[in-house]
Amino acid sequence: MTQPAPSPTAADAQRAFDSREIDAKQGAFAIRGPLLWCEGRPTGGQGLDDPQSGLRQEDDGLLIIDGGQVVEAGPAAALLARCPALPVADWRGHLLLPGFVDTHVHAPQQDVIASFGAELLDWLNRYTFPAEARFADPAHSAAAMGRFTDALLAAGTTTALCFATVHDHAARHLLEAGAARGLQLIGGAVWMDQHCPPALVVPPVQSAAETEALIADWHGRGRAQVALTPRFVPSCTPEALRLAGALAARYPTLPIQSHVAENRAEVAWVAALFPEARSYLEVYDRFGLLRERSVYAHCIHLDAEDRALLAARGASAAFCPSSNLFLGSGLFDLQATLAAGAKVGLGSDVGGGTSFSALRTLGDAYKVLALQGQPLHPALALYLATLGGAEALGLERTGSFRPGDAADVVALRLDRGPVLARRAALRAAPLDRLFALMTLGDEQQVAGVYTQGQLRHRDDR
Repeated sequence: MTQPAPSPTAADAQRAFDSREIDAKQGAFAIRGPLLWCEGRPTGGQGLDDPQSGLRQEDDGLLIIDGGQVVEAGPAAALLARCPALPVADWRGHLLLPGFVDTHVHAPQQDVIASFGAELLDWLNRYTFPAEARFADPAHSAAAMGRFTDALLAAGTTTALCFATVHDHAARHLLEAGAARGLQLIGGAVWMDQHCPPALVVPPVQSAAETEALIADWHGRGRAQVALTPRFVPSCTPEALRLAGALAARYPTLPIQSHVAENRAEVAWVAALFPEARSYLEVYDRFGLLRERSVYAHCIHLDAEDRALLAARGASAAFCPSSNLFLGSGLFDLQATLAAGAKVGLGSDVGGGTSFSALRTLGDAYKVLALQGQPLHPALALYLATLGGAEALGLERTGSFRPGDAADVVALRLDRGPVLARRAALRAAPLDRLFALMTLGDEQQVAGVYTQGQLRHRDDR
């Protein structure tokens, strides 16, 4: 299996900056504006003015970029004094964050977003499966994956863990579309061989062979990676889960993605299918599918023993608040999951989720957690949508502005809409403005998106 090329360490990047004068002839440039980023999981007080370890912010910052990577981030005046000839892209008046990381999204479900009146299992049969069956047509698949990746980019999402459909060509179209837009996508074809329409049943031997071929062709090619993608336990026979586990064992660092404990009826269904298992999560563990770089969406109806198992195996939870609210699935317990030691990232879960925007998804996360007496501090919100998501996906040089990180940047405007413009004008601190954005904003606030230092999207409206 081809492995992604190693990224330079922070020390390497800092030595490169210190050892030569950076100027326009060497291709380096800088982005200037208010910067806000995490270098670890923030901890601290509850108020917006309380110090938060792991959080960095600059009211007037400079992000120096060379070769698609961050060289240094810090106060603009000091860094410009050190390298006065450096070309500067001026984004003052915006808020500059690392590109958003979406840890759970369904590439074929853009056309079912905002569909009325269904809970999870009915949703799958009424909307999702018919939409995914259309991807048997390669022309439809290629066009839809282009629209999907355009929507990610326009929302400021630069890294995403994606479900395709059961069709091998759909997974390839997904990765091709992401590569063309400079996105860092991890994805794979869905495994399903039961409890779905006949048009979507794929024998597990075929799924295994196609996944292995996709790994050979795409894993580590540019920014793309392949994920082993059994949809969820009810859609996979024991033979499919066994073959998926065998494939996982052959590729011990391969990402794995699936769903667990989203809906009470789903949990009861799994208990009937596997009465010998202690829990839904334990089914995945029995088949060798719970490990480092495995990401399980939802994780709502887990108990303390499940959360401890998730953490012990090094697996991650994708917190999908918009979808959980829209489908009435339940409330994710972030505090208990983090306290157990498990990694957590933010997931849009389009199309059960109602927006590609990390800002809107964080606004829903705040409400989900407030209902449980867990107010979501904006520093922790930023972490979940950037560095925390990258850590959940096992990506080391993503989601922050540390030296050597990929230069993925989203510039957020603060003046679109009179209510947000007034709110942002009242308090200028970057962290406070982030909270305003995640309460009042959406993808319309995205003014520009860089991937690896290249401006890939700009909206000057």
